[in-house]
Amino acid sequence: MVIMAASTSSLTFQPVLERIAEEIGRTPGRGRPADYIPALAACDPRSFGMAVAELDGTVYGVGDWREPFSTQSITKVFTLALDLAREGDELWEHVGREPSGNPFNSLIQLEYENGIPRNPFINAGALVVTDRLQTRTGDAAGGLRDFLRAESGNPTLDFDQDVAASESTHGDRNAALAHFMASYGNIDNPVPDLLDQYFRQCSIKASCADLALATTFLARHGVRADGTRLLTRSQAKQVNAVMLTCGTYDAAGDFAYRVGLPGKSGVGGGIIAVVPGRCTLCVWSPGLDERGNSVAGVAALDRFTTLTGLSVF
Repeated sequence: MVIMAASTSSLTFQPVLERIAEEIGRTPGRGRPADYIPALAACDPRSFGMAVAELDGTVYGVGDWREPFSTQSITKVFTLALDLAREGDELWEHVGREPSGNPFNSLIQLEYENGIPRNPFINAGALVVTDRLQTRTGDAAGGLRDFLRAESGNPTLDFDQDVAASESTHGDRNAALAHFMASYGNIDNPVPDLLDQYFRQCSIKASCADLALATTFLARHGVRADGTRLLTRSQAKQVNAVMLTCGTYDAAGDFAYRVGLPGKSGVGGGIIAVVPGRCTLCVWSPGLDERGNSVAGVAALDRFTTLTGLSVF
C-alpha cells in the first residue's frame, strides 16, 4: 500500500504511523545513545515514538510518542525563531547560513572565519543565538521554555536539571567555543552565564507530541497556535531553509536526499520536521549514527515521505 500525495486533503496519518512503527520494529541495528553525556547514555536504543501534528492541533502518534526525552539541539530551532523575531536580519551579521561540513562541535572553521559560526545549528552558532536572545530577554532558557509550553499546550514541560548538570560537567568544548568567539567580539554576555543558559536550554524534556505541536508555527508560515504572528512569512521560510540545509549536522545532504523536508535533530535521539502548509512531525529513538542523528528516526521520516508523498520537492 502506498498513500499518494493526491489524497493528502483527506489523508489520515494514524495508519501511516502504525505501518512505520511496525517496519521500524523489525529493523536491526538502531545505533548507540550519546555516551559523551552520561545522563543520556542509559537510554534504551530500542525506544521509538513518532507524532504528526496538523495545523489545527490534531495530533496522531505511535509508540513512545508521549514519553518525554531530552530535546538537546532540537531547541536551537526555537531559540533561532525567538531571536529572529526580535532582531531580524541583524542576526545574520553574527552567524552564517551555510552548511558546516564539520562535526557540530568543531573549532576548526571559527578561526578561519574570524569567530563567525557557519550556521545557527552547530554548537558555536547556537551559542551565538542564545547569547543574543539572552541580551534581549534576560532569560533565554526561561523564554524558550515558556514558548514551548504555550505552543505545545503542556504546562509541565521543563528543564531536566540532571542533564543540565551533566552537560555542564562535560562542557569544556562548548566553553572553548564560547571563549574563542568572545575573543572576536561575537559574544556579549559573560561566558559562564551564557553556558548556563545554553545547557539549560538543551536539557529541556519534551515528548514527540509536544514538539510536533510546538513546531507547527513553522508549517503555518510563522503564525503561533493562538493566531498571533511570531515570524514574517519570509522569516519562517528562512528558518525552514536553514533546517533543510544545516539541521542534521554534516549529514544534511543525505537527510534532504532521503527525507526531503526541513528537519532538526538532537543527540537525545529526536528529530523534528516540517511540511510547510500541511503538518509537522517529531520522531524519537535514542540510538544514533556516527554523525549524531537517530538511526530509526531518519528511517521513519524517510518512510513517511515515501508513503505519503509529502515533501518540499
